[in-house]
Amino acid sequence: MTQHAFYFDGTRCTGCKTCEMACKDYKDLDRGIAFRKVYEVTLGETSADADGCFTTSCVSYPLSMSCNHCDKPACVEVCPTGAMSKDAERGLVSVDADKCIGCGYCHMACPYNAPKVDRAKGHSVKCDGCAEFLAVGEKPVCVKACPARALDFGTVEEMAEKGERGNIAPLPEPDYTEPNLYVKPSADAKPAGDMDAKVANPLEVM
Repeated sequence: MTQHAFYFDGTRCTGCKTCEMACKDYKDLDRGIAFRKVYEVTLGETSADADGCFTTSCVSYPLSMSCNHCDKPACVEVCPTGAMSKDAERGLVSVDADKCIGCGYCHMACPYNAPKVDRAKGHSVKCDGCAEFLAVGEKPVCVKACPARALDFGTVEEMAEKGERGNIAPLPEPDYTEPNLYVKPSADAKPAGDMDAKVANPLEVM
């Protein structure tokens, strides 16, 4: 198996969400369903001194993320029917709609909120890395759409040369699921597991 991975360059991403919209449009996703999401991560505080002068340490940075096609996918481990599986060719995690019963265990187990249960379809749905594009040697639609070239996709060896594995807040420590996401963080970004970094747009991404 040749494991494939995503790469995110936080020094280039502007948070425009073109990747998110391109995926949603191409996959024709319904309201409330998104395979790629852009987290608006914030931290810091603003305070006033005795003279009424304000100082701030507030910063914000975007994080674009879809399914990380983990080496230890939590969704696969908890799926009671075997609908969630990792393919042998590229290491991508996908859902077999014929086997899925829509129980939602995959959604609850995934620390990246990647699988979703589409109640209209009656089964879980998620990013499959745009397998149809990969089959003809093309990149996933989110990568191709990014105007800042902040996203990339390729073999895990290629992506590992560009960044560090999953090490950016608000993600959990990468050894939890061993995500195939490699990151070049911006100067303000905090490492994975940092509790000060908060998601400012939870209703949009959860």
